[in-house]
Amino acid sequence: MPTHADQWSEITVEGHVCRIFEPTVPSPHGYTVLYLHGSHVENLAEHPRITQQFEQHGLRAIAPITGVTWWSDRIAVEFDPKITVEKYLLQSVLPEMAERWQAVPPRIALLGLSMGGQGALRLAYKYPNIFPTVAAVFPAIDFQKRIDEGDATLSRMYRDAEAGRQDTATLHIHPLNWPRNQWFCCDPDDVRWWDSADRLRMKLYSLGVPHECDLETRAGGHTWKYFARMAEPAFAFLMERLERERLRV
Repeated sequence: MPTHADQWSEITVEGHVCRIFEPTVPSPHGYTVLYLHGSHVENLAEHPRITQQFEQHGLRAIAPITGVTWWSDRIAVEFDPKITVEKYLLQSVLPEMAERWQAVPPRIALLGLSMGGQGALRLAYKYPNIFPTVAAVFPAIDFQKRIDEGDATLSRMYRDAEAGRQDTATLHIHPLNWPRNQWFCCDPDDVRWWDSADRLRMKLYSLGVPHECDLETRAGGHTWKYFARMAEPAFAFLMERLERERLRV
């Protein structure tokens, strides 16, 4: 399998590094992915099965490198002392995507892994008109548990675990205004994060919010093996729903 690693490069957006991917043949409709990384700040160029999906579907991608910020609208000094990572995405990264690729909503999809998965869902729930299409792989939704465990970064961002819980993706779902296309998955063997994904599923179901999820497939727990296994259905969902949004407009 070709790696396509050399199609990743780095740019700087308002003083912060972003990795970008340019497929050999870009989608004629300008479909683009905003990728939110996990807490290990993975480099997708090192993961050929994931990169192959971008190439196969002609998806341009931008992956901001923000560190362990939890993609929150709280200041994380490790990232920037003046702007939150959420505002950075909205005020700097989206304009960069528009200028560089003419990529504008609804032809932008959110994709996130673990910490980035919960960030992608939360961003879509807060701004469903900007991000109507989102996919999350083993999203670390109930991140507030890490505050009780003494996580120094989160403890600086939130007063206590309850303040963190109030800012989780699940608490940002609006019963009348939600992203039209949402998909998430989590391995039942992912003992740390599966329960919160299941609670999200139950809340969406009780509110009558359309969504798709896979909380049954076992493929390695909270690992890259699982992401590689779920990459194909995740990208298939994104492509189908980006196309649906284009035709809807």
